[in-house]
Amino acid sequence: MSFGGVADAKRITEEMPWEARDVPTTVYQMVGRTAASYPNNKAVTFQLESGPKDPAQTLTWTELHAQMGQAANLFRSLGIGESDVVALVLPNSLETVVATLGGMTAGIVNPINPLLEAEQISAILRETGAKVVVTLKAFPKTDVAQKVYEAVRHATGVHTVLEIDLNRYLSPPKSWIVPFIRPKVPGRHHADIKNFNQEMAKQPTELTFADSETDRIGAYFHTGGTTGMPKVARHLHSGLVYNAWIGATLLFAEDDSIMCPLPMFHVFASHVMLMGACMSGAHVVFPTPAGYRGDGVFDNFWKLCERYRTTFIVSVPTAISALMQRPVNADVSSVKLCFSGSAPLPVELYKRFEAAAGLTILEGYGLTEATCLVSCNPDQGERKHGSVGVPFPYTDVRILDNSSGEPRECGVDEVGEICVANPGVFAGSTYTEEAKNRDLFHYDRYLRTGDLGRLDADGYLFITGRAKDLIIRGGHNIDPAEIEEALLSHSAVAFAGAIGQPDTRAGELPCVYVELVDGSSATTEELLAHCKVHVHERAAIPKYLEVMDELPKTAVGKVFKPELRKMAIARVFNAALAEAGLPAEVVSVVDDKKRGLTAQVARRGEVDEVALRTLLGNFANPWEWAEAVEPA
Repeated sequence: MSFGGVADAKRITEEMPWEARDVPTTVYQMVGRTAASYPNNKAVTFQLESGPKDPAQTLTWTELHAQMGQAANLFRSLGIGESDVVALVLPNSLETVVATLGGMTAGIVNPINPLLEAEQISAILRETGAKVVVTLKAFPKTDVAQKVYEAVRHATGVHTVLEIDLNRYLSPPKSWIVPFIRPKVPGRHHADIKNFNQEMAKQPTELTFADSETDRIGAYFHTGGTTGMPKVARHLHSGLVYNAWIGATLLFAEDDSIMCPLPMFHVFASHVMLMGACMSGAHVVFPTPAGYRGDGVFDNFWKLCERYRTTFIVSVPTAISALMQRPVNADVSSVKLCFSGSAPLPVELYKRFEAAAGLTILEGYGLTEATCLVSCNPDQGERKHGSVGVPFPYTDVRILDNSSGEPRECGVDEVGEICVANPGVFAGSTYTEEAKNRDLFHYDRYLRTGDLGRLDADGYLFITGRAKDLIIRGGHNIDPAEIEEALLSHSAVAFAGAIGQPDTRAGELPCVYVELVDGSSATTEELLAHCKVHVHERAAIPKYLEVMDELPKTAVGKVFKPELRKMAIARVFNAALAEAGLPAEVVSVVDDKKRGLTAQVARRGEVDEVALRTLLGNFANPWEWAEAVEPA
């Protein structure tokens, strides 16, 4: 399996229309085909703890297909039809995989980030009209059960909660201890509570109902954790199958082993890695419920790759940065490639990781609204640093300028909005809330991603910014409005502008600039304390807050965030330069048409250029030497 780039994508696309491809109609059919082809091959492995010799449990393709059928039958017995929703508030486990596939088969599955607060989980349950929730039974070191209890109390449409007990993955004496230290859940809610595994075991392995014969919605995925009504994207079975087909055609084969420490509530893990395995027959390994966040995963990572003879690693920049702090202390000669997505990968980190681990990184681009995959750097063609590669087969990327009211296609290297059409895009009906679909498409076909970018002369896609203003912290979307609204509830605050400031580990961290009401006073400490109470998502609490005499504003009085971003880039870069003792500083930040916001750095003495390039290369934001070198 390999991808050579533009020529390969064009050749494959021109072979036949997508509709003529011999692909299954549903995910159930897809797993059935793979189980028939590779019945005894390993499909999915999960281990509760991170040690390279810790117990692990594996399902073959035959076993996974059978359990998928049992889960689907269970959901149907609980009243889930094709248009009904099964919500999963779960970390990774074998049951998470089974419930995901079974939920898609019986109805619509809706994975929810278990790290969200109860209020946010409840909002998503209400938005999707979920009837059944699959979650954890109370377990040490996690508060998922407690949050779901609270969330279900306020989601009256939920009639059944199915619990998974992670204690089954432990061996004595640890498994004996858990019942005595299991956290308490306060009382009961209105929904029935049942044991997922026990109820599933009562069901036959063959479907008791007819699988769908035509395309339909199979999944809802929320786009980020924000308060209020979240955006929930619809995913058709055809979109899921398209992502699986890309994986099986260009990336994976039946003898591949995928190390996937990313959460199943994210499309990168669910729709690319799992679905790609479901069509190709590859083996997917999920280490610990929390993946990269699990205890000891980073320390044991390379030994886990050796244990499972990993060929593909899936990661994000924050995880790659953490792995760089550990030695490669195992035989990883089986690893072919490392995929990186969710956020920009700093060039210096890219180079250092490849050199230290001896691995090739492929940086790509996808988004929840497009089911997932859009583009990737080719493994058998030119990889361009800073680019997210070339569009996959059957994916049409247009760069459009919307400034004049009518969309205009941009020229080579001209920045505009990235718009995407492919079999993963549910044209016209992307979001569950119809109002959010208005003005979301150009020509009724091209999804407006909200990301700004350009296509170079070779057809490589570069992302230069975000029109939709999200803060992306370690691949997690944060709506700046949540921070701003929380601060505006303070009586002394007149204006607030929240943005993402550069960070070498997370890519961005939330920061906010504040203008006070005339005659009022409030300290930075007071406003940050206010945020801790009123910003309901912990990841969104600002890491930096600055009170300004007056915020930069547009002609109509709106906070002008590009200027705030320039200020944040200069501040963070200059702090890093000063801490490193390098005599240089950012003298300006300019909006480069090709690169986006670019820091211009001036020498203030004799500079170790290698050290400076290494330091600033750890940030995703570009920089350049200032044309006029100012005196020290």
